[in-house]
Amino acid sequence: MHSRKLTVLTMPIAFALMSAPLAVAKPLGDTGTAIKIAINEWTGQNLTAHIAGKLLEKLGYKVEYVTAGTLPQFTGIANGTLALSPEVWPSNLGDVYPKAKTEGKLEEIGELGLQSRDGWIYTSDTKTACPELPDWSALKNPSCVQALATPETFPNGRLLDYPADWGSVSGAELKKFDIPFTPVPAGSEGALVAELQAAVAAHKPLLMRFWSPHWVLAETPVEWLKMPPCDEKDLAECIVAPPVIKVVWAGFGQKWPAGYQMMKSLELHADDQQKMIYAVDKQGKNLDQAVDGWLDQHQSDWQDWLKAAQN
Repeated sequence: MHSRKLTVLTMPIAFALMSAPLAVAKPLGDTGTAIKIAINEWTGQNLTAHIAGKLLEKLGYKVEYVTAGTLPQFTGIANGTLALSPEVWPSNLGDVYPKAKTEGKLEEIGELGLQSRDGWIYTSDTKTACPELPDWSALKNPSCVQALATPETFPNGRLLDYPADWGSVSGAELKKFDIPFTPVPAGSEGALVAELQAAVAAHKPLLMRFWSPHWVLAETPVEWLKMPPCDEKDLAECIVAPPVIKVVWAGFGQKWPAGYQMMKSLELHADDQQKMIYAVDKQGKNLDQAVDGWLDQHQSDWQDWLKAAQN
């Protein structure tokens, strides 16, 4: 009698335990093929990419990081040789992106959550030379132009611009509003930072294009130019900071379903990223240390994302 009752009670429980995961779990898809994540030219993007990669690995996927320029990456995403770019700034999209999007070869899967800023900054010594700042019309004053001119740009003033392979609309903005400045591309993110720090130390005026979040802004006093008015829908001639987005290859959702859902949930806030950038670029921590620190501090967030992706 006792043994029969035990059998009757335990069998349904056993079947429930066996069947429950099969009933609710979403398929991972292709766990044998690595998800290739684009690595761009700035520290913040590298951190975002490695956070995404480590979370995808926790789901059970293989991950590969592939160095890809900000603009060239979109060709790779469109043809499927790259799978994911988790931090895309829509002010720097080039020509390939809109065409690939129209053709359905890549997909935007939501905002990353960075409270970003993109525009022209200047130092306190620049304000001395151009007292009408922060209004952009101050840049038309001949004395301001002369103070910021270099042998390379004379008679125009000099705007230190993003590296050429990042893509920049500064030239179009200058032309549209007849601002007598010439954009001069920096060689790298490091070159931008170094020139900003050197200008502050030497009390030299400087106008440059930059963005936030970035660690150097936490220790270097700058102001932001009030940019000319423009139609924010026309990013080809307008410097704005639209929401930073996540972009995947069009076949990502079908090939890696749970990973797709997790990436849609992924969020990274500007304050958190700026602290990580500072740790890497200023304190000498390696990328993995900074990412692991973020993962430790945000376990409840990413554990919820993983659960939602699997169920």
